[in-house]
Amino acid sequence: MNRNNYSYCNYIIFGIVISLVFTLTTLQNNLSDNAFGGVEKEPPIVYDQNLRITQLTDGLQFPTGIDFLGENDILVIEKNTGQVKRIFNGEVLKEPVLDVNVASESERGLLGIAIMNTKQSNIANDGPRENNLNNEIKVFLFYTETKDIDNGDILGNRLYKYDFIDGKLVNPKLLLDLPFLPGPSHNGGVLDIGPDKNLYIVVGDVNREGNLAYMTLAQNIEGSKVPDGRGGVLRLTVDGTPVMDNDSFSLGDSGLLNFYYGYGIRNSFGIGFDPVTGILWETENGSNYGDEINVILPGFNGGWRQVLGLSAEYENFKNKEFDKNKLILFNGKGTYYDPVFTWVDTVAPTAITFIDSKIFGEEYENDLLVGSVKQGRIFHFNLNETRTGLDLPSEQLGDQMADVDEELEPVTLGRNFGIITDIEINPYDGKIYVVDGQSKNGKILQISK
Repeated sequence: MNRNNYSYCNYIIFGIVISLVFTLTTLQNNLSDNAFGGVEKEPPIVYDQNLRITQLTDGLQFPTGIDFLGENDILVIEKNTGQVKRIFNGEVLKEPVLDVNVASESERGLLGIAIMNTKQSNIANDGPRENNLNNEIKVFLFYTETKDIDNGDILGNRLYKYDFIDGKLVNPKLLLDLPFLPGPSHNGGVLDIGPDKNLYIVVGDVNREGNLAYMTLAQNIEGSKVPDGRGGVLRLTVDGTPVMDNDSFSLGDSGLLNFYYGYGIRNSFGIGFDPVTGILWETENGSNYGDEINVILPGFNGGWRQVLGLSAEYENFKNKEFDKNKLILFNGKGTYYDPVFTWVDTVAPTAITFIDSKIFGEEYENDLLVGSVKQGRIFHFNLNETRTGLDLPSEQLGDQMADVDEELEPVTLGRNFGIITDIEINPYDGKIYVVDGQSKNGKILQISK
């Protein structure tokens, strides 16, 4: 198709659609839960008849992430309530393990969770474990913290570490205190623990409207201020300090530069590590064009605010020329990388994970899954031989771009999974767990073989 034929009208339509789609709280505040993908008349489906879907639980309120204490023991976070709930054998326990005060406007809230368990074999599966005397389990949470009450005075976008003891999260330790202004969108907050046992967090630019006063060099704006934690992937030790080993990387020493692993990021809801190579991957929401899948190498510069999507195609869709000379490279420590995949017709990609499981067979093992809000789709990608890009069907996606929805059929695992906010592989049973982040009846679904 002729990409230059996209009209100004189509730009406006795309803008309206994506502003409704990827702003998760808008789904709650301004529209019904069923506004996207239709009323819940169509159940989730997968196109491989050898796979089956079962519902683990429902009745959650805007769940945004999960992680595993054991095979049948899960912690789930709720964006707007600020509660961390425990699910054992498919039942949500009555009392939350933690309830924190959060701001919930737009994309603020309880946004990220990661669990570090140093002795996984000690987790019991015949009943909830109620002690952790050796402090074996650490839980990391990222949330927009408020003073005294939910939606009170905002204190910051904050990363905390907790001990899991006697069925509760206790002993909070503040690791990072990050910007929340101007907001309220593009907060990011998704967490993951890397193969190096360090903690990684993706943070958006917190600046959807492009307020010049809040731009930094991490957004590739010449003459702006030193990066303050926004607009990048940050890496830190589990104690909250910069990583300083022999393989460490940082953009510099001033501000929070020594925490930056990558930058130039607009708005992300997903990061995940390749279990084969240890390389970090990320999804990113564009505006009315340019949703992305990225490979995050040390010093990665995603190009925002100078470019979205494949740089060679940017001018065709945005009527702006991409000038690589305007990128901020921090004395050569930063490197611009094109995305490995771009959606033209935006889908609002969210969770990204690898099928680190043998139960699905060789055709799925170590492949990539990406969730989306639009139509509740899960995409399934094979990787190329070097595992630094995607092995895409040449007829539809050989240009590394999906121009229209129809081109996505060969890489669609399933759809109608609701507002997908997280996809995780349970390390204990190998199944795929999908979080549907509806505000009034959020669900957790399993995909197995």
